[in-house]
Amino acid sequence: MNIKDLDLNLLRLFDAVWRTRSVSLAARQLGMSQPAASQGLARLRSMLGDALFERSGTGVRPTPRADRLAQAVQSALGTIEEALNTSQVFDPLRSARVLRVHLSDIGEARFLPDLVLALQRLAPGIRLEAMPLAHDKIGAALDNGQLDMAIGFLPEVGETLQQPLLTDRYVVLMRQGHPVARRWSELQASGNARADALQALLAELEFAAVRTHADTLRILDLMQWRHRLRLTVSHFLSLPGIVNSSDLAVLMPHNFAQGFAVAGELAIIEPDLPLRDFTVSMHWSQRFDKDPGLQWLRATVAQLFCPT
Repeated sequence: MNIKDLDLNLLRLFDAVWRTRSVSLAARQLGMSQPAASQGLARLRSMLGDALFERSGTGVRPTPRADRLAQAVQSALGTIEEALNTSQVFDPLRSARVLRVHLSDIGEARFLPDLVLALQRLAPGIRLEAMPLAHDKIGAALDNGQLDMAIGFLPEVGETLQQPLLTDRYVVLMRQGHPVARRWSELQASGNARADALQALLAELEFAAVRTHADTLRILDLMQWRHRLRLTVSHFLSLPGIVNSSDLAVLMPHNFAQGFAVAGELAIIEPDLPLRDFTVSMHWSQRFDKDPGLQWLRATVAQLFCPT
């Protein structure tokens, strides 16, 4: 085939289908109807003399020819995007773009208030969408443009660029007056807080946990406390009320737990836990590293949340 016969939009379609493994999802990301995407894919198949994608149980899978083409197509599109973006001037006061950020429920509570205020002041026309995704979907979503950024403790999101924002640690949150909280304080005050005595005290607790925060469940396993798990929920935000009205305890990041404990109804203890310390970072795709709007967003997030 001759390059002059090739429509650049067909390469964008090919790239989106290859990344998403779905013609319908690719069409949605590109703002096309599914019939139009199917027709474009048929044109490209005819021009290249290859099926490119075959039906699979969950969508489509690339042929060997498509896999060989993918890296070259992505490189070419990235070069064009970078050349176009370097000549753009991003004006946050005039921008009306949509920015999509992965945050967990606890991340929304921690980061969105300050970020929304900053955007209202600096970029009032920008619309922000929080899009929580499963961890194994985040890397691909950043790379195909479904997400612009992900913020959190995300050690398994694959090949992303990242910048640390803050460090935190897991603590145990329980109601004020809980027998374990009272005896923990007494042991600490007595100067007789031996590791074995503290461990035995903690082993009396019964726990609630969040199924989507795998590290808290790993800590329970490593401490051999999983058999004392009595409640599993979908979101951290439901737990403070449950903890306050019961004798259940919960493993929770300190920065978040502290906000609940300030009211005086909940107590925090800080045992020496495995996997206790972690770093929250922002992640983005190398493919969109030069996008002026996303560069501005990353700089804004860094200014708001990076340690000084």
